[in-house]
Amino acid sequence: MADRSAEKESQTGGVWEVIKVIVEALLIALVFRTFLYHPFNIPSGSMEPTLLIGDYLFVSKFSYGYSRYSFPVDLSFIDGRIWQGEGPERGDIAVFRPPREPGTDYIKRIVGLPGDRIQMRDGELLINGRAVEREEAGTWDGADRFGRPGVKQYRETLPNGVSYITLDMTENGPGDNTRVFEVPPGNYFLMGDNRDNSQDSRFLNGPVGFVPAENLVGRADIIFFSVDDAPAWAFWQWPWTVRPERLFDAL
Repeated sequence: MADRSAEKESQTGGVWEVIKVIVEALLIALVFRTFLYHPFNIPSGSMEPTLLIGDYLFVSKFSYGYSRYSFPVDLSFIDGRIWQGEGPERGDIAVFRPPREPGTDYIKRIVGLPGDRIQMRDGELLINGRAVEREEAGTWDGADRFGRPGVKQYRETLPNGVSYITLDMTENGPGDNTRVFEVPPGNYFLMGDNRDNSQDSRFLNGPVGFVPAENLVGRADIIFFSVDDAPAWAFWQWPWTVRPERLFDAL
């Protein structure tokens, strides 16, 4: 009888130990998700070729400090940003909540800081009246929205040395020539690398416009997983769909 009682106590203790481990793991995941890194997957082609549909990223929250939009729930009592780090820089790829769609995460590249004058002229980016260095970089391996190959690529290098590839899918596209935008204090100007397939700060009447500092969620730091034309959970397709060359790519 004593042996059965001891066995029952041992089983109960084992169950509670498993529950304890699960609760601890969930708490660690919650802290990780809330304060450190925000997992984010790419749903559209606006950041091609830098980011592809099916890329999964870690977005660091601590890089920009925290605001009401940094947490899984909207903490509207937070005003501005707290514990702000070194702050956003030109060339950062940032996840943010646009003022007109505060419930939706967007991802674009920061090209304009508060006080900058930004303009597009014949597809070239101008910052404070000076054209950003831009050189041809061949053609993209992918295709445009109509499935046509041969999309032109350009390497753009910002004044602070950040360099990346942009796509030019359409000559004289709607965002290729703009007026001069003066970025208001406390706001940022963001654009997609796929210049002809991106709703961004060039279109002030669109969902993005100028992005206030408090609407920044964090900076995209690394691609931790990437799949082509399949959901990430379809592990039986991984031998054919995982893009191994993109795993753990720093951004």
